[in-house]
Amino acid sequence: MSERAAGRLDVLKALGDNTRYAIYLELARASQPRSTAEVAASLGLHVNTVRPHLERMRDVGLLEIHVDARGGVGRPQHRYALAPEAPSLGFEPPLFPLATRLMLRLAADAGATAEEAVEIGRDQGRSDGRRARPPCLEAVVERLATLGFDPAVVETELGATVAFTHCPFRDLAEAHPELVCSLHRGLVEGFVAEVTGGRVEAFRTLVDRDPCQVDLALALTGAGGDPEADDADRGASGG
Repeated sequence: MSERAAGRLDVLKALGDNTRYAIYLELARASQPRSTAEVAASLGLHVNTVRPHLERMRDVGLLEIHVDARGGVGRPQHRYALAPEAPSLGFEPPLFPLATRLMLRLAADAGATAEEAVEIGRDQGRSDGRRARPPCLEAVVERLATLGFDPAVVETELGATVAFTHCPFRDLAEAHPELVCSLHRGLVEGFVAEVTGGRVEAFRTLVDRDPCQVDLALALTGAGGDPEADDADRGASGG
């Protein structure tokens, strides 16, 4: 077996463990290098469980270490990120987070407003919505899951609340909430409007609560229904 083939086999073996694969996906979705404690907290694992998995993936070239010496006294903290030559597994190339941070800073320095960010998000949301199928709630949850938001749903009599238990843009959102959260809001609003059968009642960002969430009004008439028409019908019937 060639050295290259042996290296690929080591990578596949390393990702064959379910816990290790989950840790790899968590790091692949992160916009910044993560510490052992941060990875453990995100996945609900003990740091002593996570640490050997991180070291194993570093040994086979999947991860690289970033040394963070900002902690003051004591040993510098190690943070982990995907190595440049690591397989993307369908996630963005490693340079994308850097490009995103730079473009976001450029937009902020250029004076981009929250309203402009919402409109840009809506345009993309409408484009995504054209490829989705109703019912609205299922389409929204599927799209948010694909984007890495790990949505959690609580259904109500007239709609649903969808919480975003994982934010793939959290670091960027904390730095520029007026732009990043507005883009996300517009994305959801445009998507819901295009799929039909629902309406965004409220969108609560990091400024309002953690985790962020969206409140949806959903049509009672099933796929393709109109929540506003349903509101009118309930008013006419005294409901």
